[in-house]
Amino acid sequence: MRSYKNIAYGSDPAQKLDLYLPETDTFDLFVYFHGGGLEAGSKDNDAVIFSYLAEKGIASISAEYRMYPTAHYPDFIEDAASACAWAKAHIGEYGNCSRIFVGGSSAGGYLSMMLCFDARWLGAHGLTTMDFAGYVHDAGQSTKHYNVLREMGVEKGRIIVDEAAPLFHIGADENYPSMLFIVSDNDMPGRLEQTNLVLSTLKFFGHEDKTTLELRHGGHCHYVGAIDENGRSVLGMMVEDFMASCL
Repeated sequence: MRSYKNIAYGSDPAQKLDLYLPETDTFDLFVYFHGGGLEAGSKDNDAVIFSYLAEKGIASISAEYRMYPTAHYPDFIEDAASACAWAKAHIGEYGNCSRIFVGGSSAGGYLSMMLCFDARWLGAHGLTTMDFAGYVHDAGQSTKHYNVLREMGVEKGRIIVDEAAPLFHIGADENYPSMLFIVSDNDMPGRLEQTNLVLSTLKFFGHEDKTTLELRHGGHCHYVGAIDENGRSVLGMMVEDFMASCL
């Protein structure tokens, strides 16, 4: 595996990404946003996923983004869109990239859903959600994120669906690429129900054929850093299988 660390995709010190490349000149790319409630976590945390994907001939980008307490809505969404735009513009400098997929876990899943469903963010870079081959939405909050609520002085347990919520935007576009949703049966309070509501809303708008649900047993995102009995990344295997299904 070849790696390039702390590549700047913007001028802010937080706007950095790491690129992991397989030992092949032609590959698919997975752009990933870490979790941590938009206030914690790091692009360095989940290297087990990227090393596994590299072994399977898949490149990865782990992107950092601005977070609370110094960031404000929608800084982190703008950063996620900018990282994806960097990937579209520059990945060809590192090899022959066939397809680009986007995903994230927890807070990163919120970011991936906002990019997928709210056209404003990618649109600022001249891109649409259909410029990407698929999305992995892992246990993201589909209503207004609890730390965005807190920033705006609202009790973070409230369920609000407005322009800061991925759910609000579903159906605004006629087409979506394939999507993998991952959630646990004992996830954070309401997370399973919110994921099912996203799937129901997509079905209402005629996009059921674009969605796959991976229901895991256990707690919130417990599988992100997990390794199976054969030393394989559990989340990496899910991502690999999903990307293969999108052929």
